[in-house]
Amino acid sequence: MTSKLAGAIGDGAFKVLLGTALAVSPAFGSLFGVPAWLMVVTGSAVLISGTVEIAYAHRRSMATCVRLMFAYDIGWTVATAVALGVAWLGSTAGGEIWAGYQAVASLAFAVLLLRAPASAAPATPSAAPVQPSTPDTTAGEPAP
Repeated sequence: MTSKLAGAIGDGAFKVLLGTALAVSPAFGSLFGVPAWLMVVTGSAVLISGTVEIAYAHRRSMATCVRLMFAYDIGWTVATAVALGVAWLGSTAGGEIWAGYQAVASLAFAVLLLRAPASAAPATPSAAPVQPSTPDTTAGEPAP
């Protein structure tokens, strides 16, 4: 197992744990200042994304997986910074921004990973029968 594959599976496992926690714990809704139903939706989306990532990381090219994880994590960072800024200014929309990003981006990540082309299969020997070579018995004779 390559380190990138292990990283993709680890990223998926983190999403599964986070999604489960967000979906089943009512404390997260009050912590983020959002309704419980939004946390259930967000948690479910993150859980789906993590499950798809674990299941498909070895079936898709690592370049595709890394690009998708990078885009998702950059978006997560930006959404978190915006949500914190909005909350710092006194608005209650910070939690909704963060939860909304998680729900939408997680489902987009899962769909893009599912639709990505499968990674190239490892090279396998040709199915055509191999003709045994016969020794050249005409060595030294002129060609007809």
